[in-house]
Amino acid sequence: MRQTQKNLVTLLALTAAAAGLGLYAWYGVKEPDAREAERKEVSEQLFAAQEAGAKGEAGGASPAPVFTKLTVKASSGTTELVREKDGTWRVTSPVSARAEMAAVEAMTSTLASSKFTATVDEAPTDADLEKYGLKTPVFSVTATASMGSPAQERTVTLHGGIENTFDGSVYVRREGDPKVYAAPGAVRWSLDRDSFALRSKEFLGPLEEPSLQSIEVKAKANAYLLARDTGGTGWRLVKPVAERADEVKVADLLTALKEQRALSFPVDSAEARQKLGLEAPVVDARFTPATGEPVRLRLSQVTEGGETKVYALREQGPQALLGEVPESALAVLDMGVPELKDKRVLAFRREDVKRLVFHPGGGAEPIAVARVTGADGGAGVWEVESPKKGKAQHFKVASVLGSLDTFKASAFSEAKPKSWAKFGISDASRGAVLQGADGKELARLWLGNEVKDKPGTVYARGSGPDVLEVSATWVELPTKPEDLLEAPPSPADGGPDATVSPTP
Repeated sequence: MRQTQKNLVTLLALTAAAAGLGLYAWYGVKEPDAREAERKEVSEQLFAAQEAGAKGEAGGASPAPVFTKLTVKASSGTTELVREKDGTWRVTSPVSARAEMAAVEAMTSTLASSKFTATVDEAPTDADLEKYGLKTPVFSVTATASMGSPAQERTVTLHGGIENTFDGSVYVRREGDPKVYAAPGAVRWSLDRDSFALRSKEFLGPLEEPSLQSIEVKAKANAYLLARDTGGTGWRLVKPVAERADEVKVADLLTALKEQRALSFPVDSAEARQKLGLEAPVVDARFTPATGEPVRLRLSQVTEGGETKVYALREQGPQALLGEVPESALAVLDMGVPELKDKRVLAFRREDVKRLVFHPGGGAEPIAVARVTGADGGAGVWEVESPKKGKAQHFKVASVLGSLDTFKASAFSEAKPKSWAKFGISDASRGAVLQGADGKELARLWLGNEVKDKPGTVYARGSGPDVLEVSATWVELPTKPEDLLEAPPSPADGGPDATVSPTP
């Protein structure tokens, strides 16, 4: 064999040896290390989404768990929860109630993302488990999650022990795994929850305003009946007076009711209702929806051990829920007519207004503007009709119309007065008339004298029968045609007074 051949053979042998060392390094050292790191990563998770080495569909990473069931055992008892089809959670035992979403989300987030911080004991004895508070766990959580599809479910049970006073961590054991682990103290805060913590406290709501047709209330100081307008959008007072109702106030009332959170949930029974004063309530209200059963809500006030407490009973069909609520709940529905009446000065729809007539008062001529539709049938423009003709400043007319639309009274004065003159209101008063396409009057505003001891506030008459107190500066009504007319071009812009230079 020649020297070159020997060198080639030697090179091939060395290459093969190097490759063998590389394969050994990977399969003998690197791959076991990688498998151990993956096993460690999985074992450190509170809720391991998969077994070590397992892959998701198509060999990819396992999808995040979607929790569907939770069973929480605390010192006070066991609570069972299920996830509804719409993604909300419901308590199914020991009662049937909506779940407190913030508490459930904190629990599922902790299960999905938290990890053990250390392995405390690989093979604990019964005496060790007693020491860690795990012989009889302080709390337990059994969680079932869907792993990508309903057919792929995984269930994990965690048992929590006592707190490690050295670092605030909590001892935890996973069912089927003999080891005792340490977990962050926040894990115990999220998982050790009783039935009260896990059920919704907003039991007086929800009462969706758009779905309601009537609201009847008998309270300590007031009683009233609200009914939906014929058009199905606004509200009107039916009792004790027939008036337009403040839509915003009605919506705020329902929101405030929903925000009253339960302080406790006493056991409901006929005896309990009698004892808590609910058979002779301070507030008795009925909310009637367009479809379904009406909701009856009763609130009582009793003294227990020298302390005043308020209880609420919500009933809808066969369902009833009793709870203790803050004392402030008594005032939510106890409203008088002035609070419920619509404070809008004028009732009209802005898009219906096709003509406005402004009355400057003091004998001055009215100023009339009308919307002229364009040749293409578009929105058109505003034009001054009298006492001068010309194109109106669109933004000014739109601004005045917008101010009239949002004009609200600061207070109510005399109801249905026999004489408006004593308030400085007559046909000669300053004001405005809004008309539709057919010339029909949609709304009219009269402004009167200044209210005594209230600078900047004047009396007004609007769409309702009562005297109103309004801001004198909210609406800037025009006093002369020039306030609305577009200014003619100036000479500098080539207007009619521009001087034509002679041709040289």
